[in-house]
Amino acid sequence: MTRIAIIGGHGKVALELSRILSGEGMDVTSIIRNPAHREDVAATGATAVVLDVEHSTTAEIAGALRNHDAVVWSAGAGGGNPERTYAVDRDAAIRSMDAAVSAGVGRYIMVSYLGAGPNHGVPEDSSFFAYAEAKAAADAYLRGTGLNWTILGPGALTDGPGNGLIDVNPADPSGGRETARANVALVAAAVLDLPSTAGRTIEFRDGTLPLAAALGPVG
Repeated sequence: MTRIAIIGGHGKVALELSRILSGEGMDVTSIIRNPAHREDVAATGATAVVLDVEHSTTAEIAGALRNHDAVVWSAGAGGGNPERTYAVDRDAAIRSMDAAVSAGVGRYIMVSYLGAGPNHGVPEDSSFFAYAEAKAAADAYLRGTGLNWTILGPGALTDGPGNGLIDVNPADPSGGRETARANVALVAAAVLDLPSTAGRTIEFRDGTLPLAAALGPVG
């Protein structure tokens, strides 16, 4: 992998991932909505491309993804507005998958969450319900594409240190779900270099195993 596109490039996970990949000599394109965020992206070593994926067509997104080796979806509406949550976390995400196929980008990494899926168990009156539904739909769509996809399911995100220690596919996801955003970025960078993780959903949280030991059995 030499050219990586990150959609949602100004998020905390995305900025950290850009730093990691740029530091490894990768050519990173960060797709952002707000042009005022260009400098933050540039500081990570990535190249900013301004494109509002919520209001972009599949063809427009494909244009931004063309000539890349992989795409990482790390965008999100941020909650609060169900209509916008569906528009970004489901509809725009699905358009980005179609765009990746159209652009010939074979590898696709989706940042989802621990417990995502049609049986997410979130009640309809919860403020999290729209997000849970949107991610379930987007993840399901991704699994049906011809992309070499990997879905990452981190637990509740924190700003804790990225020590590279995780537990993968915890048997009891209800106990201790905290996951440092920096660890999510480390996992995303690692799976980009692990073709054997294609076609896998990897749920994880902060834990005790170094990345190589934790992700090795997944492949």
